[in-house]
Parts: sequence; structure tokens; C-alpha cells
Amino acid sequence: MTAVLALLAAAAASTTPTAATTPANDPQRGDDVIVTGQRSEGTDDYGVSDQRTATRLPLSQRETPQSVSVVTRAQIQDFQLNDVNQLLATVPGVSVFAGETDRVYYSARGFDIQTFQIDGVGLPFAFGIQTGSIDTAIYDRVEVVRGAPGLLSPTGNPSALINFVRKRPFKDFRTSASVQYGSFEALRLDADVSVPLTKSGSIRARAVGAALDTDSYLDRYQLKRWTGYGIVEADLGPNTVVSAGYGHQDHKSTGAMWGAIPLYYTDGSRIEFKRSANYAPDWSSWNVVDRQIFGDITHDFGGGWTGKVSVLRRAISEDDTLFYIYGNPDRATGLGIFSYPGAFKGETRNLSLDAYLSGKLAVAGREHDVMVGVQRGAESYLQYSSYDNPTINVSLPLATLFDGRFPKPNFPTPYTLSLDTHTVRESAYGLVRLNLADPLKVMVGGNYTHATSEGTSYGAAQNFSRSRFSPFVGATFDLTPSISAYASFATIFRPQVELNAANQILPPVEGDNLEAGLKGEWLGGRLYASAAIFQARQNNTAFGQFDATLGRTVYTPVDAKSQGIELEFGGQLLPGLQATGGFTTMKIRNQQDQPERTFVPRNLGRLNITYSPPAMPKVKLGTSIQYQSSFYFEPSNTVRIDQGDYALVDLLGRYELTPALAVSVNVRNVTNAKYLTALTFDQSRYGEPRSVLGTISFRY
Repeated sequence: MTAVLALLAAAAASTTPTAATTPANDPQRGDDVIVTGQRSEGTDDYGVSDQRTATRLPLSQRETPQSVSVVTRAQIQDFQLNDVNQLLATVPGVSVFAGETDRVYYSARGFDIQTFQIDGVGLPFAFGIQTGSIDTAIYDRVEVVRGAPGLLSPTGNPSALINFVRKRPFKDFRTSASVQYGSFEALRLDADVSVPLTKSGSIRARAVGAALDTDSYLDRYQLKRWTGYGIVEADLGPNTVVSAGYGHQDHKSTGAMWGAIPLYYTDGSRIEFKRSANYAPDWSSWNVVDRQIFGDITHDFGGGWTGKVSVLRRAISEDDTLFYIYGNPDRATGLGIFSYPGAFKGETRNLSLDAYLSGKLAVAGREHDVMVGVQRGAESYLQYSSYDNPTINVSLPLATLFDGRFPKPNFPTPYTLSLDTHTVRESAYGLVRLNLADPLKVMVGGNYTHATSEGTSYGAAQNFSRSRFSPFVGATFDLTPSISAYASFATIFRPQVELNAANQILPPVEGDNLEAGLKGEWLGGRLYASAAIFQARQNNTAFGQFDATLGRTVYTPVDAKSQGIELEFGGQLLPGLQATGGFTTMKIRNQQDQPERTFVPRNLGRLNITYSPPAMPKVKLGTSIQYQSSFYFEPSNTVRIDQGDYALVDLLGRYELTPALAVSVNVRNVTNAKYLTALTFDQSRYGEPRSVLGTISFRY
């Protein structure tokens, strides 16, 4: 591990800037806002000097005793990471499982990622899964804290927390736009304008819009998505900033799969099908509308003390008409697959509030950091369903399965209320960062959470009331001016509503993360590297099996533990050379010391690198490589589905015609690798083949 850090240190030493060009004085670092924090846009950097996602304190990655990755605006634009799935697939240690066309699971350190935050505020997914895509046009950067982020996100898994940091207005006029066209008739337009509403820019506004209309390599699948975002920000004096805004995204697909394609015959052998295969008819559609109203007020009290109050009101609506298939065909007859169409309407209403205060206290001649806060999240979810019984359990021969001709059912109206739940999570959290000696910092903190739920889901009660204190301990020790050793321990818990054979709710999922390693940082945060060992545990995870006697799925608790090593780096390696990357290797075992969650790749490699030669600054070339080792799924004792290891290689080329106008080309999956997108269950599909995307971009 030290060899990796030493190599990067040598690269940093060879490019150390003079005092006149250090990042603190570099105008290309962007219009940093003293009160509301750093922004990454406006620079070519793949690193940031500080982040608040892990602790609310403005600490660098080196000062944070947890693993933190940052995807900056420059990296998003270079590789056209316009979709959250594309973006997270480039993050070290993160896996994206997209077995279905419009619902996605994410994983880190062997366990599901179930919490997305926006500017540090948010709740876990309603069903532990992201439904619909997320456009990245409105975000400045994305920060990923791996491990158990129990300090600020008490309910979830010991995997990772994803924090999307919104774009904020500039004090001067700026605008940008792009037009993109590529394979599968993909057309994307986006525009971004920031304007001062007063001469000084003390009141300013920003609007962002993006529209995508694309076909697919999958037969009949199409996606239309449009995103709108507006924010107004005002300085209430030199030390206070207030902002309010609205975000809207409409995701509508056609020819969409609910579930995926059966992978094996009844004799256990694999079914061969084309990469473009899709059983869904045109009318099968996910329609997800996400609306967000938000506001915050931030005040700098002086002396290093800052306070912030944030509120997020989120409303998600679904109106889906879906086509699912189940069963496995007989190899000789091709029979054994059956239909299961359904129509659903869903309404999620979420109100989240967070308030915290952070600052410094002088004790025994030293300054120590203190942070305290409270948060409350309330979520109501209603789901209505409709089934047309004559169209359920219709036999679908394998020979015609992918024709997509199944007629649209006459779904009865009004729909039946199938799910009605209301959950509340209230937390108080705090942290003290003790400056015990110049090189030694120790963090001690925790989170006390009370979580309640009431309601029903398909006739089963969803009631619980749980409270838990989740401690957090961490330390960093500076070995040299650029390299630190660190260690941390964090816990997390997640109440669940699954029922056992006695019709009792399973106990909450409990998890923790222990990690230690080395971190290095150079060039004022422009170059960062880490090497870590970790152990993540997750107990009481619900594992379901259908019980024919009871006529329902029965859940039992399963304990699992992952152990591994992570290497990561990011930032400026040489003038004009920006990169991020990492490698993760781990093992995941259950309480019987047998492999668990075998659909999770045990080895992950990520590399994203761009180079703009100092002699030709208008040119930028780059590549992105995502590697993962083999994984498998065993639906029974006699059947095993394997996906071998593979790597996806992307290329980019960009040329700046004028300071305001540029053209670029991105080629994805250059080698045209063929792979299954996921094996989280016994159905899947093949990933996207080679594709090309051209972009014309403008900025002023």
C-alpha cells in the first residue's frame, strides 16, 4: 500500500506549483462560496480540496477517516456521465446491477446501497431500489462515502452513501449548452444559465434543463426523459446565504421490462438469445415523475462557526403498465414461460429537514472541531394496483417470446389500494474532532435515531417502532506532511418489515464497518490517494423463500461479513493529466463461512484518465475502464448461472474550436464486450454493445 502512495507522491513532487500558482490562488479553482462550500465546476480538476458528506465538517479526503470518492463536474462532462448509472459505474468500489430496464440496485463492499442524498438531505429508497433514471445535468459533483455512514445516515446498510451536490448560481453571468447525438438515435439537449439579479450578484439565479429522446439496442425499448431545475440564492449580509429552488424530472420508457429474461431451461442449461432480445411489448412502460422543492439558509457566525438549516419536499409519482414473465422453458418443447402483466400507480411524499452547527472550541491551548445536528424525515407511500386476470398465466412459447406482441390487458378500474405506509425517522447527531497533538486527530461521535412505521403492504402489517444509538469513532495520524494513517469504526441499523413463518416482523438489520489505512494528499487537494483494509458486517438481512404450506414468502434473517482491500487515487498526476481510479478485492461469507451474495463481483477495477498536452491545450484525449471479476447466482442446488470477468473500455476525444465552442466524441464499450448486466435474481439481459456519442458544446 505504501508503494502506491510513494509513487503518487513522486508524481506530485515533480509538479509541485510555486506559491503564485497554488490551488488557493488559482482562478481556475472556481467561484468558491465561503458560506455554502466549494464547487467543482469551472475547473478541469478531478479532485476537490474538501467535502462535508462524511462528517458535515469541511475536511479534505485525507483528513476524513473513511473512504470517500468524488466525481467532479469535469469528469462528468469529459466522459458524458449523463445518467447516474453511468456515473456510479466509474466510482471505485461501487457496482451497478441493472437487470431490469428501469430499476437498478447498487452495491459497495458487498452490500446494497439504499440511500441517496441531495445536498446532504434524504431518506433510503422506499423499496431499496432506484426506480427510473436520474439525469446528472443539475449536479456539480457526486460524493460517495463507502462503509457505514451511520453518523449522518443512520438507517441503511454498511455499504455506501451517495450524496448529489446541486449546482448553485454564480455572481456573474454564465451560460452553457450542448447538443448530443449518437447510436440508437440518441438525442440529448441541455442548457444552463446563471444570472445575477442585482448588480453585485448578491441575488442570483440559475436554471438548468436537459431533454433526452433515445431508442435502444434492445428491441422496442425507448426512453424519453426531461429534467428542469431552478434555484435563487441571496446574500443576507456578508455571512448569510439563503436559497430556494425546484427540481423536476420526468422519466417515461416504452417497451420496458419488468423483471428480465429467463436464463436457463428446466434442465439447467443456458438459453441462447440475442443481445437485442426483449420480451416486452410496446405498451409496457415505466412512467416516473420526481418533483423536489428545497431551501436552505447558511450562516457564518465567525471564528470558524457555521450553521445550516435545510428542507427538502419530494414528491414521486408513478403510473406504470408493466409486463412480467416467469418460469423456465422445457428445452424440447419451449414451453414453461408464463405472463404476469400488471398496472400500478404510486405516490411517495417525503419531507426531510436537517439542521446542524459546526465550529471550533479552544481547550487546553488547542482548537478542536465540534458538530451537532438534528434531522427528521417523514415519508408516506401509497400504491394502487390492477390485474386483468384473463391475461395472467398465459403460456408464452420460447420461439415467439421476443416478438413483443402480447396484447395490452384491459386493466380494471378503479385500481385497488395495495400498499399504504407512513414512516418517520428522527435523529440527533454529534461529533467532536479532538486535536490531541499536531499530527493526531481523534473523532468521537454518534447518532441517536427513533424510527417508526405504520401501515400495510398487500395485507401484511408494516408497523414498527425502533430506537438505536449508532456510535462513530475515527482517528488520523500524520506520518509526513503529505501522508496520514487513519482508522474508523461506524455502525448502522435499518428496521425492516419482512415476516417470518410465525408472522412476526424480523429484527432490524444491524451493520458496522471497520477500516484502516493510509491516505496521501498533494497539490492542495488536487491529487489524492488511499490504501485501506476494511471489514463490513450486516446481520439479520431478510432472505425470502416461498412456503407452499403457508401460501406466501417466508423470510429468515441472514448474517454476512465482507472483508477486503481498497486502493484509490484521484486528481492531477501531471500538468494536463487528470485521473481517478481504484481497485477493490474482497470476500463475502455467511455465518456458516460459505460464500454469500455471490452475484456481487469480488474484484472491481476503475480507471478514468484524460490528458490535454500542455503544448496542445485545445486537445483532450481520455479513456475509462471498468473491470469486474466473475460472479454467479444459484437459483437451486442443481442450477448455477455464471458471468465471467470482463472489462468495458470507453474512449473520448475533444477539440476546442474556440474558447466558447468545442466538439467531442465518446465511444463506449470499444471492444464490444458481451456481458450480463446483473445476476441479482435468475433473470437478466445483456449490456449495451459498442456505441458512439458526438457532442457540440458551447459556454460563455
